[in-house]
Amino acid sequence: MEINKTILGIDPGTNIMGYGVLKITKNKAQVIAMGVIKTSGFTGHYEKLSHIFSRVLYLVDEYKPDETALEAPFFGKNVQSMLKLGRAQGVAMAASLYRDVPIFEYAPLRIKQAITGNGSATKEQVAYFLKQMFNIEILPNDLDATDGLATAVCHFLQLKSPTSGGKIKNWEEFVRKNPDRVK
Repeated sequence: MEINKTILGIDPGTNIMGYGVLKITKNKAQVIAMGVIKTSGFTGHYEKLSHIFSRVLYLVDEYKPDETALEAPFFGKNVQSMLKLGRAQGVAMAASLYRDVPIFEYAPLRIKQAITGNGSATKEQVAYFLKQMFNIEILPNDLDATDGLATAVCHFLQLKSPTSGGKIKNWEEFVRKNPDRVK
């Protein structure tokens, strides 16, 4: 199966949100962009959310992704932090959905596993593997950008896997879980 599409990967955050854009042509991935959306200049939480929405919408309009992959929030001890992170993720999702771009979510452990082979890898290790994978000369100072790119790469690797979405028991389930792969 030949994959040709653009993937926007997002590592949600309320203060710094990382993103990466992959262009897939004939199953070959190329990094188009990576960076961060910073909200440190905004004092209120709602202003930060508004900024996140407008910047993600700009990325969607600029790069026209076929799909958006987001890192799913992990469970933390601080409920207020989790609530804020969930809102930031939701706003990023809403910006993609506003332009009819499908959303896919991946657990942090799965993203790290896909990139490094180790689900407990550090941000630095993920960045190093991406640097090697794509021959990136200079890594960004903020590793949230490489985390966003890692999310896009994880999604691309899942697309290449014929059993994307978990164990498939029969053809009927495969067709149901992968309608875009059936002609």
